[in-house]
Amino acid sequence: MVDGFEVGAVHFNPEGWGPPDATVTPTTTSTLPLNVPYDPFSRTEKIGRIADFTRMINPGSGQGGGGGRKRAASDSVFDFTADDSFPSAADNDSTFRLVDRKPPPRPKFGPKWRFDQQLPQRRDEEVEAKKREAEKERARRDRLYYLNRPNQNQQRREAAVFKNSVEIQPEWNMLDRIPFSTLTKLSFSVSEPEDIILCGGLEFYDKSFDRITPKAERRLERFKNRNFFKVTTTDDPVIRRLANEDKATVFATDNILATLMCATRSVYSWDIVVQRVGNKLFFDKRDGSQLDLLSVHKTSQEPLPEAKDDINSAYSLSVEAAYINQNFSQQVLFRDGNKVSFDEPNPFANEGEEVASVAYRYRRWKLDDDMYLVARCEVQSVVEVNKQRSFLTLNALNEFNPKYSGIDWRQKLETQRGAVLATELKNNANKLAKWTAQALLANADVMKLGYVSRVHPRDHFNHVILAVVGYKPRDFASQINLNTSNMWGIVKSIVDLFMKLNEGKYVLVKDPSKPQVRIYEIPADAFENDYVEEPLPEEEQAQPPEENAENTEANGVTNDVEDKEIGAQA
Repeated sequence: MVDGFEVGAVHFNPEGWGPPDATVTPTTTSTLPLNVPYDPFSRTEKIGRIADFTRMINPGSGQGGGGGRKRAASDSVFDFTADDSFPSAADNDSTFRLVDRKPPPRPKFGPKWRFDQQLPQRRDEEVEAKKREAEKERARRDRLYYLNRPNQNQQRREAAVFKNSVEIQPEWNMLDRIPFSTLTKLSFSVSEPEDIILCGGLEFYDKSFDRITPKAERRLERFKNRNFFKVTTTDDPVIRRLANEDKATVFATDNILATLMCATRSVYSWDIVVQRVGNKLFFDKRDGSQLDLLSVHKTSQEPLPEAKDDINSAYSLSVEAAYINQNFSQQVLFRDGNKVSFDEPNPFANEGEEVASVAYRYRRWKLDDDMYLVARCEVQSVVEVNKQRSFLTLNALNEFNPKYSGIDWRQKLETQRGAVLATELKNNANKLAKWTAQALLANADVMKLGYVSRVHPRDHFNHVILAVVGYKPRDFASQINLNTSNMWGIVKSIVDLFMKLNEGKYVLVKDPSKPQVRIYEIPADAFENDYVEEPLPEEEQAQPPEENAENTEANGVTNDVEDKEIGAQA
């Protein structure tokens, strides 16, 4: 028979669950040592709670409460590893080591790629090789394209770049060359100018043109009965009167000053006539000068046709742009007879003659303690905002063929107007900079830019207005990176340079092939009606003859000396 199982005494707890609080004395039949915990397997086993659902148990381990269990802070009360009741267990603890039971990592590409781990690298090399072959093929096609292009385009570009705006005569004496790198370093600050005289009359701007869109375009009208005046400095009766009254020592127009201020952004050749009379300096333009026309795609990389009679040639586009600007500046006005008149009437108009809406502001700047500059500045319109009048300048950008600009205004003006303006800044950087400089000189409150396009790319007589956008001149100057201090630094340095020369007549010519301007001393009767011009050969126009160089040194005006003087103004 099997011996009976002897159950120990079970104490009854009348006050609640669990054993009573009184200390239980072991029975006489118990074989367990007193106050020694029971260690069933090994010293690594920890005594814990019977049922603890808050413990995290590793399902991968084979023991329910074994080594896979994370040890909590509350387990320290059940840790008897430091108990000396089992002296022989220390040896077992010293030989105990954890065993990594993680499965071995599987091959990255499965069993079939176990012995071919270099395949991805070879695939990348093949892709790179294909890319290189595609680049070579593209470069080859580009070379063939440029080789097979018509030669007339390349000839036109060279002819436009390497042609002087004025024929250099053999008797002209070149005094100096001023590189653009020197001009870009100049800086000069001027005080606020003062208005001396205001002439002419202005019509009010029609704000309905601000709501024009490519889908609601307006036809550009023609104003053949209105007269526009482009009078040079010395032919201006107001400037002559101010010069006799010794109001200033330097005289110019806003167009001439803007050309000087933005000289470093110019590509084509231009010229300005400078006359030193006593202690006064006059900046003039020649009759028929290119300054009266507006360049189109001057800084573009796409060449224009060479033939002068082509509607897309540089000359034809300049005439078309001037025609568009004049008509645009009059169409956007209220032509109801309501005008803002100033102190004096238009100084260039005859009595009873219909003139365009324009006001001339003769303004004076202080360049030095005893040197003042007077310039004739133009504004084209006026607008009333909160019972305050603001002056406006009106200009128009023209689109002649989308393939030259690379962007279609009719499709992009509504959704990507910034991209259209960025393209125009790239293709017409000098023209936009000059318009901004003229607006700053005239102290205009707003400059309006119109977007005018041809009705058809092959029709250069009919145009439509697609949009009109207004900008504040100072904000727009910052947007196109036009530095006013550098602008006035260029003017101040050129004025100082001519003031050190003798009395006479000079011409300032932008070099057509190099980023520099040249100064020539010319006869007093140059560019007069009876003056006969004999052009100098092209190969000799850029280089002065040896005798001219000797005369330059004799006059004490050398390139090095003038470069130092100009650099000292920075």
